[in-house]
Amino acid sequence: RMPKEPSESSSEASKKMDGKGSEDSEGQTEASEEMLRKRIRTNTPSPHRTPQSSPPKAVSMEELMETAKGVTNMALAHEIVVNGGFQVKAPEPAEGSLEKRVKEIMHKAFWDSLEAQLNDDPPVYDHAIKLVGEIKETLLLFLMPGQARLIGQIEEALDLSLIQQQAENGALDIGKVAQFIINTMGAFCAPCRDEDVRKLRDITAIVPLFKAIFAVLDKMKIDMANFAVSSLRPHLLQQSVEYERTKFQEFLDKQPNALDFTQKWLQDTADSMLGESEGGAAGASRSSPQLLLSVHNQAYLRLLNWDHGMDSFPETVLMDRGRFLEMQLELEQLALVASVLLIVYNSAGEAISGLPGLMDQLKSTIKILLAEMHTPSFRVDETFAAIGEKLCLELGECLSQHGFSPFHTDRQSALKGQIAAVKSQDNPIRKLIDSRIQAYLIGFLEFSPHRSPPPLPGGLAPISKELEEAGVRLSRLVNFNKLVYSPFYHKILQDILEPREVRAK
Repeated sequence: RMPKEPSESSSEASKKMDGKGSEDSEGQTEASEEMLRKRIRTNTPSPHRTPQSSPPKAVSMEELMETAKGVTNMALAHEIVVNGGFQVKAPEPAEGSLEKRVKEIMHKAFWDSLEAQLNDDPPVYDHAIKLVGEIKETLLLFLMPGQARLIGQIEEALDLSLIQQQAENGALDIGKVAQFIINTMGAFCAPCRDEDVRKLRDITAIVPLFKAIFAVLDKMKIDMANFAVSSLRPHLLQQSVEYERTKFQEFLDKQPNALDFTQKWLQDTADSMLGESEGGAAGASRSSPQLLLSVHNQAYLRLLNWDHGMDSFPETVLMDRGRFLEMQLELEQLALVASVLLIVYNSAGEAISGLPGLMDQLKSTIKILLAEMHTPSFRVDETFAAIGEKLCLELGECLSQHGFSPFHTDRQSALKGQIAAVKSQDNPIRKLIDSRIQAYLIGFLEFSPHRSPPPLPGGLAPISKELEEAGVRLSRLVNFNKLVYSPFYHKILQDILEPREVRAK
């Protein structure tokens, strides 16, 4: 019997949708599950956690596994809904890994054994018939229960008992069986697999043909799984809010302290915005609903400046941690790009203002040199020195082409120094750009769908397209999160802000 791949059948591919998903989403789902499992295992206060509102609750192994399964399914449904590009992908062992070597050895041994059987005189078809049986099972899984005619055709043409009798009597035409399989695959496959199926018809040797058939069937199973995901997404969109809220409530019922990090996140945001002064509390008393919304939106914005190494991510946004981190890294790079360009244009003045193509050229250069800024190998001092050198060179060439005097050496040195200073997070220009980016993004969280996007603050024009895209992604993410967890947020924020109102009075 052929060693089965991890995605042996489309039903197993569906199981993968329940447990793994695509490579892009797999890390986020596993991270969410692992973080929540850790909460179940430990139930102990974190140094970054507020005091528990409820005592730890003992759970059995069965409850633990059931809770973990619920978290996994919730994370998967969430990923399908918020990630329009979600796709199931066939798992592949890492290149050079023990798993990959064992898999290759097992497969080679199987196919060598099949070839030896077929080369016997007379041929032995035991392995070949088992393969036909596996192919038959897979083809039937592509059909709906109501497709009785097609099911009957496959059952009749791939009747294993009849094929066994033909083999025993020396009357089996394995090539004819293979052709029926290929024709059926051609009828069932997605258009993108037509070429793969066509190539099967050119293979005449039985063993290579069976190997190729299984390879194409594996692709077809993944196609089927992704078709199921795309078909499921509209239904999930309608029900996912209630589903995620219910699943989280079930988790919360088993783990009453499962909102501790969320509580601390919102509490810290309120403290940061309002302080502990009575004046801030009085403001809260005058416009509590608006203040609640402002604190909530500001809390989401804090997730784009999160210290992932020090602070635990709030439970209610844990499944989107990867997306918030991706935006955070993107915005950090954009802030540096805008800061450097602001320095350059302020330094060069009217000489380069309005020159066609120069802004895009300089922006491209900066982004290329900052491409590895979030990797361990990134050398910040060398990179910013290189940015200064490269931009001075490009500016000099541009000024010469347009009849302007090139930068004097002193001006070049001053410009390089200003650019190098941007690497510090305390740099005034960088802090100014950061604050303007934050103000722009908070506008996306505050404006309604019927209003136009917020106005772009000064100095951000070079990164306007990227910022608008980030703002749209952020608002969609936040709005969905609010829909799911609004009852939990409302209670927490009321508990935080009401004492302030009492003190204000």
